[in-house]
Amino acid sequence: MRLLLSAFAPELGSLAGDPPTGWETATVGVGAVTAAAATARLLVERKPEAVLFLGTCGRYDSRFALFEGLWASEAIATSLEELRGGAYRPGLERVRWASTLVGPLPRHPVAVPPAITKTLEGAALLAAVAPVEHLELTGVFAACHAGGVPCGGALMVVNDVGPDAQVQWKVNHREGSRRLVDLLRASGFFEGA
Repeated sequence: MRLLLSAFAPELGSLAGDPPTGWETATVGVGAVTAAAATARLLVERKPEAVLFLGTCGRYDSRFALFEGLWASEAIATSLEELRGGAYRPGLERVRWASTLVGPLPRHPVAVPPAITKTLEGAALLAAVAPVEHLELTGVFAACHAGGVPCGGALMVVNDVGPDAQVQWKVNHREGSRRLVDLLRASGFFEGA
């Protein structure tokens, strides 16, 4: 069995009630810490062969179009305060987790800050780390790496990071999730897994 995860059920799209053969679904909540705890619990309870996280994300700049899908090559824990020089992490702290599942979408790094970025200045700073922002992926990937379970993340860009992100996300997230599931189904990813 393989496990399809998302922060909440709408981001699983049509797979929430009808997962592909050999797959189960679950949600892990919002934010990296909550997602890490929930993913770790699910790995123990369900013992999946692999985990795929499905979600939506915001773009920092024009490298992606709205409703463009991507495969997370790695999830990177970061923050605006680190980039501004107002904070640092201990040298021993791990901040990057690679995807260990091969997926059908273009591979790109994903920035995972502790909260949603609200300013254009913040988006410009974080754009040096990755082209998109997402909130749960470091938690999911960290739990999978710790548990020795292959993991991947497929995301759909549904908003611009900045002052209008929340309004845009609310308008676009369901359509983005539907399109992401359609992309994965059309690629044959689930049949080959």
